[in-house]
Amino acid sequence: MNFRINYLKVLVEQIHSTTIATIGSDGYPQTRIIDMMLYDENGIYFITAKGKTFYEQLMQQKFVALSATKDKMSISLRGRIKNIGTEKLNEIFETNTYMQKIYPDDTRSAIEVFCLYEAQGEYFDISSPSHIVRDTIVIGTPAIQKRGYYVGSGCIGCKLCYSVCPQKCIDILQKPVVIDQNHCLHCGRCAEVCPKQIIEKRG
Repeated sequence: MNFRINYLKVLVEQIHSTTIATIGSDGYPQTRIIDMMLYDENGIYFITAKGKTFYEQLMQQKFVALSATKDKMSISLRGRIKNIGTEKLNEIFETNTYMQKIYPDDTRSAIEVFCLYEAQGEYFDISSPSHIVRDTIVIGTPAIQKRGYYVGSGCIGCKLCYSVCPQKCIDILQKPVVIDQNHCLHCGRCAEVCPKQIIEKRG
């Protein structure tokens, strides 16, 4: 099982409840709490009732941003969604039995399933504060956007960046030095102190 599936498993089975953002009719972001019901190699699945404003926004915008956190770990994703009707609905109700009491018997006909099928985001874990973990999550084949701080050419190996890095996640044995993206806080202190100003923020 690859890391992407592991992270989706964490999101669905350990965290479960997420905050999803869409754009409201007034042009501003709007959020609500939505449970992630299933995951597989095609993405993550969630449901909503057809009578809700949220449903209308999903159908029109076909794009969401979501975030979730539990026990000092968090997952965030932004990407494309599609309506798959009642596909997987029975499986969702069998796996998430509490839904059977919310929508008993044939009342589940009010619900349709959405799949987040193409997205990029990250896993972030501060459960060990002096050794944080950050990793990229990809669903489908989106245009991958690198995020974080990267050292360009012209590095003189002064090690000032390492001296101000809270996580000491910069390999100063190489030249140019290399920032370990899986442990970087994205605080930007390295870029501020670099005398050559060759540390670039991406994303």
